[in-house]
Amino acid sequence: MTTSTKGDVRDISLAPRGKARIEWAARDMPVLRLIRERFAKDQPLKGVRMSGCLHITTETANLAITLKAGGADLVLCASNPLSTQDDVAAALVAEYGIPTYAIKGEDEQTYYRHINAALDHQPNMTMDDGCDLVSTLHTSRTELLGNVIGGMEETTTGVIRLRSMEKEGVLRFPVLAVNDSDTKHLFDNRYGTGQSTIDAIIRTTNVLLAGRTLVVFGYGWCGRGVASRARGMGAHVIVCEVDPVRALEAVMDGYQVMPGIDAAALGDIFVTVTGDVNVIDRQHLERMKDGALLANSGHFNDEINIPELEKLSTGKRTVRDFVDEYTFADGRHVYLLADGRLVNLSAAEGHPASVMDMSFANQALGSEYMLTHAKELQPRVYTLPVEIDREIADLKLQAMGVKIDTLTPEQDKYLHSWESGT
Repeated sequence: MTTSTKGDVRDISLAPRGKARIEWAARDMPVLRLIRERFAKDQPLKGVRMSGCLHITTETANLAITLKAGGADLVLCASNPLSTQDDVAAALVAEYGIPTYAIKGEDEQTYYRHINAALDHQPNMTMDDGCDLVSTLHTSRTELLGNVIGGMEETTTGVIRLRSMEKEGVLRFPVLAVNDSDTKHLFDNRYGTGQSTIDAIIRTTNVLLAGRTLVVFGYGWCGRGVASRARGMGAHVIVCEVDPVRALEAVMDGYQVMPGIDAAALGDIFVTVTGDVNVIDRQHLERMKDGALLANSGHFNDEINIPELEKLSTGKRTVRDFVDEYTFADGRHVYLLADGRLVNLSAAEGHPASVMDMSFANQALGSEYMLTHAKELQPRVYTLPVEIDREIADLKLQAMGVKIDTLTPEQDKYLHSWESGT
């Protein structure tokens, strides 16, 4: 562990490797690069103190570099104990001068010590991935609230928590739900989570998906992505849902849909992506076949009831990196991946850089928007204007060399008129 006034990382000597990987990711982040070039020129965030509680990955590093180029005074901490890439954390400190508090595998006490270290920066603006920074600010660090003009939130889970805070009247500043932007959740959640979750399962287990039954709990955008990628690799996919509209959509998309308790006896691989608690519970575990693999791609490790898994088990051992084998009294074995934490970041590298390019473009432009409009906003959760979404999509298409049509004046007039008919 390397502790300094600039942060707390595992090993500062890892910085050169981290820098090379950050630069590799930058190749696939052209939208963020264009924003960074403008930020460096215009300095829209000059003098703004920012605290970010994010997954410390190569893609996040490119966002941090962009924010710093725009003039932000930025401090980072990890948003999950297992998602930190230690070489990236070292590079952020040593190569880019961005104070970073993050160590892969840190315990809960260290995790919250790092969050508090980021809050010691007395931020004017927050950037969160799961709402832990904001919730800590609203509970144990309330003396700092007067400094904060607004924040951004990256995840579905975080937005759910923030909307709950807003509903209860305890949210003290406006927050942009970056997750709700189309260029974030339609791409990051579906294509990013879909690919990276399957990647993590294969990396940790070397399992062949073809011919296996994979059960997806939740058919939001993340669940759609996981189901699609699993089917593409030959798996038989079962979807479990509580929302009738999403369940119907899964049926129409060609998946088998059933209650989780029925799927429990059929699945070889289980993936939770709901954002809820105890989605896989004792009654599911009791019905699982020998060799079942359990993975979670929701933000918190609450979706699989690990305490009940522990109670059911007569023995536990680690059989591969990020794979724990639980033995039941009847001799069955169930395998938990990455301690039930979000498997795609804990046991793999998270989303590909090309999809995070759009997500973090939303974060960068969102911070600029918040600084400009904070005085007009109430302590509520807001979605970024559609114009910013369209700007990001347009920049992404340009970077990909894709051209699209534009409306003629006649077509535009037609679409905005009520007079034309049959």
